Amino acid sequence: MNISRQLQRLALNEDLNFLLTNRVPRAALTRFMGWFSRIRHPWVRDASMAVWRAFTDLDLSEAKKTSFDSLHDCFVRELRPGLRPIDPRPGVLASPCDAIVGACGRIGSDPGAQVFQAKGFPYPLTDLLGNGARANAMIDTLRGGSYVTLRLTSSMYHRFHAPAALTLEHVTYHSGDTWNVNPIALKRIERLFCKNERAALHARLDDGTPLLLVPVAAILVASMRLRAADVALNAQYRGPHELPCSAGYDKGEEMGWFEHGSTILVFTPPGFALCDDIEAGHRIRMGEALLRRDPP
Repeated sequence: MNISRQLQRLALNEDLNFLLTNRVPRAALTRFMGWFSRIRHPWVRDASMAVWRAFTDLDLSEAKKTSFDSLHDCFVRELRPGLRPIDPRPGVLASPCDAIVGACGRIGSDPGAQVFQAKGFPYPLTDLLGNGARANAMIDTLRGGSYVTLRLTSSMYHRFHAPAALTLEHVTYHSGDTWNVNPIALKRIERLFCKNERAALHARLDDGTPLLLVPVAAILVASMRLRAADVALNAQYRGPHELPCSAGYDKGEEMGWFEHGSTILVFTPPGFALCDDIEAGHRIRMGEALLRRDPP
């Protein structure tokens, strides 16, 4: 067995993985990674990418660029055009990103609108979104609807796109911690998504249906970037946490990106259901069918 495979097997040891990615100074390490990944020096870039490849199945064959200035440049890479066909059906919401499906199902009808981060680990949308008037109105709309957790691994394509033609109406940024969001941490840290840095993207489909996307940051994620807000949303951000906007997107159009791997939570009101093959562990690519409207 080669060294890369040995390192990957070592990283899969749950106790060791949890210790190395959580029982560390998470915020400081994340700030350091944000600085280090931008160093434009071929020795730093090459050594960093060699370590990255040793622990992951990094595949750059789809990248638009054939060379990168820095590790960060590789993290936020674009794909060559045409590699992610968008499901054209009007009743289908496409996956906003390449991901592994995590917990998914129906949103609770209880006051907190309970969902799950992992089996046996529920969290209420009231904790995820806060108690503002806009958040409460969205929670009232979402009760009894559907949700999907989409986890981006560090080696995946890190940009996210509109799952349908929509208008992004408002962004609420929640500062927080940077716990790892891998399955190991999700089975150990209660309400993890409610503790981490995240941005609630309040959107509306062309027919007026509300849609909520929540990108959640994690350890080593230097920031989230949104096309509609020309700022880096991260622990150093000191601007307003309520960001009104009115940005229209076509289905499949890029909305933003993570500066490392992380998670996107998708929430719909009643009237949508998971597509037949969507279940925990399923690998999905941006543009593939994720949710569909219930038949009338």
